[in-house]
Amino acid sequence: MSAQMNLAYDFPLLSAFWTMLWFFLWILWIILVFRIVVDIFRDDDLSGWAKTGWLVFTIVLPFVGVFVYVIVRGKDMGRREVAQARAQQEAFDSYVRETAGAREKPSSVDELARLSEIRARGDITDEEFRRAKELVLTGHGPAER
Repeated sequence: MSAQMNLAYDFPLLSAFWTMLWFFLWILWIILVFRIVVDIFRDDDLSGWAKTGWLVFTIVLPFVGVFVYVIVRGKDMGRREVAQARAQQEAFDSYVRETAGAREKPSSVDELARLSEIRARGDITDEEFRRAKELVLTGHGPAER
């Protein structure tokens, strides 16, 4: 029972550095492999057989497959990602515009009825009512914004 006990000060600093470096590179490798697999499925220019070929190549020979994929299709990989980001942003902007514009604009009749209620309460004078009514009727008032 002469088991050797390693204490924290027995682990040299350089070994800790190399351990962290290898761990970082391992995580980087996993992220790269997943991004390439996602890019293979995202690419509309590839046929089903080409996608299968690239996928098998990256799974069977991961180091060679990933490096060859990055060399051959790396530039287009970035372009496809930018195109997808733009498409998502346009879809989001369209949704926001559609949702925000869902409320119907008040018609001129509604605006005039609201103005007359405000005047009846005494919140605006007859002169202010006349100017606002002219704006609504000429199309420069709140109903046309």
